[in-house]
Amino acid sequence: MEWWAILLYGMAILLALFMSGVPIYLTFLVINVGGVLLLLGQAGFGMFANSLFETTNTEALSAIALFILMGEILFRCGAIDASFGAMDKLVGRVRGRQFFLCISLSTFIGALAGSAMGVAAMLGRSLYPAMATRGYDVRLSIGTILSGASLAPIIPPSVLVIIIGSLADTSIADLLIAGILPGFLLSALFLGYVIIRIRMNPGLYPEMSKEPSRDSTSRDKIQAFWDLMPINLILIVVMGFIMFGICTPSESAALGVIGAVISAVYYRTLSWKMIWDSLLESAAISSMVMVIMACATMFSQLLAFTGATVALTQWVANLGLDPLAMLFVMLAMPFIWCMFCDQIALLIVITPIYQPLLKALQFDPVWFWTLMLINVTVGGMTPPFGYTMFAFKGAAPDVSMRDIFAASWPFVWLYVLSMVIIALFPGVATWLPKVL
Repeated sequence: MEWWAILLYGMAILLALFMSGVPIYLTFLVINVGGVLLLLGQAGFGMFANSLFETTNTEALSAIALFILMGEILFRCGAIDASFGAMDKLVGRVRGRQFFLCISLSTFIGALAGSAMGVAAMLGRSLYPAMATRGYDVRLSIGTILSGASLAPIIPPSVLVIIIGSLADTSIADLLIAGILPGFLLSALFLGYVIIRIRMNPGLYPEMSKEPSRDSTSRDKIQAFWDLMPINLILIVVMGFIMFGICTPSESAALGVIGAVISAVYYRTLSWKMIWDSLLESAAISSMVMVIMACATMFSQLLAFTGATVALTQWVANLGLDPLAMLFVMLAMPFIWCMFCDQIALLIVITPIYQPLLKALQFDPVWFWTLMLINVTVGGMTPPFGYTMFAFKGAAPDVSMRDIFAASWPFVWLYVLSMVIIALFPGVATWLPKVL
């Protein structure tokens, strides 16, 4: 069988199983077991077991479990509620304040959560009802929540970044640092868009007299900064130690877990039950991610064994296309696929396929994978099947899918604009890692 047929059949079966609702780890197991039997026979299961063992024992992947545990403890200890109240005081009384609160809060929480769907569901339950009750425009409210929530995988620390770095053999620390400026760029684009919209149409937000909050005094803002102090210290330590080379991502994640426990003491919510629940949830999520990664590594090894990966690289090199044209093609396919399947699953599939192409095209890996991270993230809020949209719908069942679809598109194009900016000016992603 030709290499292109093997590659197409494998990808088609994977995507079909993803969209059918079969759990991701079962999808990879079915593909791998079938591939080993067809290509290697029963003797190949020794290689299969060895691949699983080596992948799950990679030291860098311990950062995944630790960052997930840090986020679980912070969510359960009251840090998120404290962040909400503090941001509310810091925003103060401005026109359309809830829009600005949503964007600033989601940017801040994104550094703690790392999950777009989790942040969208949380803001859909907590912030959206207040915005709708006070008379804020439904679609602009939904759009700010979806776009802000989608910053979570981009702003470090991010589990997706660790997965990409591990599979692509690229510095995890550089990839984490590379997400900082693009994250702030996206927040600035969202704020600029909201400012333009509310100035053009004051009817998108209620009158100032209908806002129940009072002006924040200097004392209120000082208290807000104090309430955010534990979380700020955690983020400064975790990212600061990585940025300046003091700790590896795994070591910084461990410090983050210690900081999260100290935060629970600060907020007076530390209990054995809270710690136990956090451990159970993080263990379940981490185990799922590890199994998926192990199976996906085996899938990439099978592709390499058939010669499909090498042949694809040679085929692309012989096309003679402009690098920007190739970049567009390489980003366009995942953008569409992420409307239908999980981000982690897709990244795990395409990373080993794209990695040799980067060398052939001489793309900077930190720049390219930062673009890819933004690309697959925005796919989660793109109609008709973006996962982030359905997470919001589950938290706000009274909202129609028509409104959600219409609300997402303006912000999808803002994400696309940010990718164009980063593609034309790679320094947005690469400058900070190089400096540090």
